[in-house]
Amino acid sequence: MVFEEKMIMNGEPDEEEEEEEEEDMVDPLESVRQKCEDVEHCVHTKERLEQCESRVGSRSATEEDCTEELFDFLHARDHCVAHKLFHSVK
Repeated sequence: MVFEEKMIMNGEPDEEEEEEEEEDMVDPLESVRQKCEDVEHCVHTKERLEQCESRVGSRSATEEDCTEELFDFLHARDHCVAHKLFHSVK
């Protein structure tokens, strides 16, 4: 009821205002992940993943997938994230 009264008094919020508010919100985990992707080991594993993806994407018929490269990259990045998060908790 209170929400409805506020809507009546203030009107419907503009879609632009809602979009701006959503853009301002940044997930802290995504920020840490992005920083970790710039670490040397993560850069190396990401390059291997990108090379595999381009190699597989250039072939019309292949049984190769990039699962190992993807897991290597995710493991390296998540290891860095865990270290940064738990180090700041202590």
